Amino acid sequence: MIFISQSIPSSMLNSSSFSYSTQRKMEGPSEIGLIGENFDAGLMGRMRDDEYESRSGSDNFEGASGDDQDGGDDQPQRKKRYHRHTPHQIQELEAFFKECPHPDEKQRLDLSKRLGLENKQVKFWFQNRRTQMKTQLERHENIMLRQENDKLRAENSLIKEAMSNPVCNNCGGPAIPGQISFEEHQIRIENARLKDELNRICVLANKFLGKPISSLTSPMALTTSNSGLELGIGRNGIGGSSTLGTPLPMGLDLGDGVLGTQPAMPGVRSALGLMGNEVQLERSMLIDLALAAMEELLKMTQAESPLWIKSLDGEKEIFNHEEYARLFSPCIGPKPAGYVTEATRETGIVIINSLALVETLMDANRWAEMFPSMIARAINLDVISNGMGGTRNGALQVMHAEVQLLSPLVPVRQVRFIRFCKQHAEGVWAVVDVSIEIGHDAANAQPSISCRRLPSGCIVQDMPNGYSKVTWLEHWEYDENVVHQLYRPLLSSGVGFGAHRWIATLQRQCECLAILMSSSISSDSHTALSQAGRRSMLKLAQRMTSNFCSGVCASSARKWDSLHIGTLGDDMKVMTRKNVDDPGEPPGIVLSAATSVWMPVSRQRLFDFLRDERLRSEWDILSNGGPMQEMVHIAKGQGHGNCVSLLRANAVNANDSSMLILQETWMDASCSVVVYAPVDVQSLNVVMSGGDSAYVALLPSGFAILPDGHCNDNGCNGSLQKGRGSDDGSGGSLLTVGFQILVNSLPTAKLTVESVDTVNNLISCTIQKIKAALRVA
Repeated sequence: MIFISQSIPSSMLNSSSFSYSTQRKMEGPSEIGLIGENFDAGLMGRMRDDEYESRSGSDNFEGASGDDQDGGDDQPQRKKRYHRHTPHQIQELEAFFKECPHPDEKQRLDLSKRLGLENKQVKFWFQNRRTQMKTQLERHENIMLRQENDKLRAENSLIKEAMSNPVCNNCGGPAIPGQISFEEHQIRIENARLKDELNRICVLANKFLGKPISSLTSPMALTTSNSGLELGIGRNGIGGSSTLGTPLPMGLDLGDGVLGTQPAMPGVRSALGLMGNEVQLERSMLIDLALAAMEELLKMTQAESPLWIKSLDGEKEIFNHEEYARLFSPCIGPKPAGYVTEATRETGIVIINSLALVETLMDANRWAEMFPSMIARAINLDVISNGMGGTRNGALQVMHAEVQLLSPLVPVRQVRFIRFCKQHAEGVWAVVDVSIEIGHDAANAQPSISCRRLPSGCIVQDMPNGYSKVTWLEHWEYDENVVHQLYRPLLSSGVGFGAHRWIATLQRQCECLAILMSSSISSDSHTALSQAGRRSMLKLAQRMTSNFCSGVCASSARKWDSLHIGTLGDDMKVMTRKNVDDPGEPPGIVLSAATSVWMPVSRQRLFDFLRDERLRSEWDILSNGGPMQEMVHIAKGQGHGNCVSLLRANAVNANDSSMLILQETWMDASCSVVVYAPVDVQSLNVVMSGGDSAYVALLPSGFAILPDGHCNDNGCNGSLQKGRGSDDGSGGSLLTVGFQILVNSLPTAKLTVESVDTVNNLISCTIQKIKAALRVA
């Protein structure tokens, strides 16, 4: 057995590199909620900023504070000592504050004894916390009042401007003041606004329908016309005539007129009504692009489309580039030089209804939560239409997203696109994306943006018992030169960013959500967990995995600074960040290192080895040379490998028993992940009792396992349809190893070359131990 001390200095094991400080401030961002929870990200950001500006809750001085400071001038001034509460104390005080913000003397005395604080410290903490909350509420109230005041001022200015130039009702010339009443003047202003809006609608309708409607000069004429103001969504796709006379995707024959003759995108009127000509033209172009993308999505997802050719074994579909070029003209311009094309589609049954899935896809935060290992970051940039009738039918918005593959050798795909949603029939929806970053120079593009998203999306059809049939299409163009040679076969096979991965992730996440919402949840653990404790544990594990992905892929979700060191190879990515205010990480300099290697073993075998706590001592230095014991097991799927667990190592001495290992593992048809982080027992006890997990500091490490993209493995497109997570035991896999360690507890410290070499040796030694245990070269 090879011990880590042979390759790594012993000071590394005993120094702050593997120590996790428990001192942190109360303020800071909290982790993303569980899947399906929706929150106002903007409000959380404003609340977090206010906390930074008025922080006073967790840092205290020994001495008087607040209103109770009554020291006289005759008293000698004594030096105040600075105290910082522990995470456990802060969590207990916060929990008590939620129940009772004004504790009496007896309650404060009980808290001080239980938390090991002085009575005046508890008293001053509650005073400061109440002051902090009051300041935040007043600040937000001032912001809202200021916005309302600005709105009233703008309306007042418009009214004054209109009243300064009245028009005579009889002759149409300037009116003498006093000839018309204020109410009549207001009606004229509203009439002029409606006429202007009507003219803009006529222009749009004329553009989309292909026939003039300028003769319709009144709103009544518009509502009684045969067109019904179909501003972009008419029969079979885009209003007017269409070539879509064939059934809908994958055999969904909904008959003639599946798109109906409903008025489309009423939100467009309000969005465009008072805009300038330039903005109106730009949004008109986006609407045209959305309609063309929707038509292309419908054609490419048809069951017997000539755009797809069956392989000889009948299990794989190959994209027909020639047929595509014949049927479609490029809606976002020609393919840049040097770019390659990947196109895949997949169909699967998912435990979610169509309305819930559509709402998830149209909300950036919920979309990122549904695909946490794929979407590093997603934001809504603009909303052109919110839909009609209180639904997402006709919704159109501009979004930005960062799509990632769990490897430092594959750049994050940053894409800006429009997302268009349309209801085709009862229980049948379509959501389509298309890139709007057209015309950028591929030769000068950065590695993170060298891609274009051609019309891609999904068709969702309701099935019995709350299930849905989802047909997913992915169509990309990207610069292959920015991708490492090791991962090019995986991407060219369509597995890396293809439709199969989206369907597999969606199925796994929806299955997890269904299990969590179930009234009876089985728990194979030695410690009974309440529902609140289980949710807190899952939120902590979700944050751990999200931080691991950000450290591997270097997305903008977290701020990392890349390091370029000549002694390291191109396949090793090293980054660093300074943590000062984030309570979810130890304060100081955090170093992240990750690399990817090819392993001549199947993905299933490698995953089973890494997640087995009985074999952990063969590669993990934190196991103390022996097997680990699973203390808590929370299932997240039907497979035994999809779970969150709590592991305990054999204690070499009494001090080691205060550290546990939080671990999350999952596997689907496209990827396998094992992520873990050491956590102190005191913090975990608070989380397992249902406490807030935001103040638990952890630094994740782990593994991501992907198929190597060759056809003799289960990484090929067709064989993914055989079953979720299946592996025939042949072929190889791509293993990504990532570590995050604390190299110095002082944020102002300088990073040394020795620290980088230490973590490099740690990764190399871990890979060698895994190969030795699996008996591979």
